[in-house]
Amino acid sequence: MAELKYLTGFGNEFATEDPRCPGALPEGQNNPQVCPYGLYAEQLSGSAFTCPRPANKRSWLYRILPSVRHKPFAPVEQGALTHNWDEAEPEPNQLRWLPFTVPKANEKKIDFVTGLHTLCGAGDARSRNGLAIHVYTCNTSMIDRCFNNSDGDFLIVPQLGVLLITTEFGKMMVEPNETCVVQQGMRFSVEVFGETRGYILEVFGAHFELPDLGPIGANGLANPRDFLVPTAWYEDRKVPSGYTVINKYQGKMFAAQQDFSPFNVVAWHGNYTPYKYNLTNFMVINCVEFDHADPSIFTVLTAKSTRPGVAIADFVIFPPRWGVANNTFRPPYYHRNCMSEFMGLIKGHYEAKAEGFQPGGGSLHSIMTPHGPDADCFEKASQADLKPERVADGTMVNLLLMRFRQSLSSPLTLSEYCQYPSYSCNYQGFSYTFY
Repeated sequence: MAELKYLTGFGNEFATEDPRCPGALPEGQNNPQVCPYGLYAEQLSGSAFTCPRPANKRSWLYRILPSVRHKPFAPVEQGALTHNWDEAEPEPNQLRWLPFTVPKANEKKIDFVTGLHTLCGAGDARSRNGLAIHVYTCNTSMIDRCFNNSDGDFLIVPQLGVLLITTEFGKMMVEPNETCVVQQGMRFSVEVFGETRGYILEVFGAHFELPDLGPIGANGLANPRDFLVPTAWYEDRKVPSGYTVINKYQGKMFAAQQDFSPFNVVAWHGNYTPYKYNLTNFMVINCVEFDHADPSIFTVLTAKSTRPGVAIADFVIFPPRWGVANNTFRPPYYHRNCMSEFMGLIKGHYEAKAEGFQPGGGSLHSIMTPHGPDADCFEKASQADLKPERVADGTMVNLLLMRFRQSLSSPLTLSEYCQYPSYSCNYQGFSYTFY
């Protein structure tokens, strides 16, 4: 396919039209009596009408047929996707999962939606306060099917395989070492090109923002210019056999039929969009003299709560960087946290646990559960020659810091792929060094 084109910026007021229909965007107004090319005007609101301007999110879509033209939604099979946090008992231990297996396409065809598997979460989509962590494993593209999340935003982190995501706003190609966000209510379909796996953070009731920089200044971390937004693209395609719109609503799955493709938006404008970001563009800030800065300096995006400074979730990465701190234990420090921490490994080896933590796997350290480097890492780092050195070359780790206590999705989440209780054994090898 032709190389995709993108608009640049974060939260901008964008405007784009498919070049096949020049002049499709109305001039000077949002909702003319008759739209160019006989299109329908439709607003997609990502915030209440009366939100202050800095937080007001909406886009106007100009489409061949309105999205309301579908048959009624009916419940469909949930699969391994859930928002029921009462199926498993509370689990305060350190948890680590092996990489989730991607089924072979010749054994069972699994697309993005049927391959969603909830690991843990908290809160409630009905009250619009909470989150869920999912993994996806799939081997086939979505054919005449699209997905719509009425509960919240999806932050998608591919770990294995490329995703071609078609949205109402246009197309995005998202590769490992990139992330993308498809916000609440946006319909999208996922095409894959082989075995595919990744992580998803879903947040209810908030949208992702760039973190405030404070004394860092005007530049640094994830810069707004590096975020990419799709340009308008449409297909005028009838589907007599039926096109399925899958809707996740209050944690349940529903499906409706229609006889046309939903990706029929010829032009759009607004600031409520899907977007993607290449993690290698992150401008790393690190300690240059002594001690270990907190991991918040690696925050890419944050979903704020109503409590200042405490996020529903922060999306953090540990990218390649220099380590130069003097007289300092350079790996991550030992820690008990008032936030829950879920970690995924996109590629490479995590410095604090070089063995056992594998790409495509994950770990969960719940609120106030102790965690940190294993005994082998401690011994090596305590005796290391503290020269300037590259850290995490060839590695990318993603960390989710969350204000909620995480509940496992089901007892199977603990038994299937989970290295429990063997993971705790990594912390039993410490020597008594007091003197």
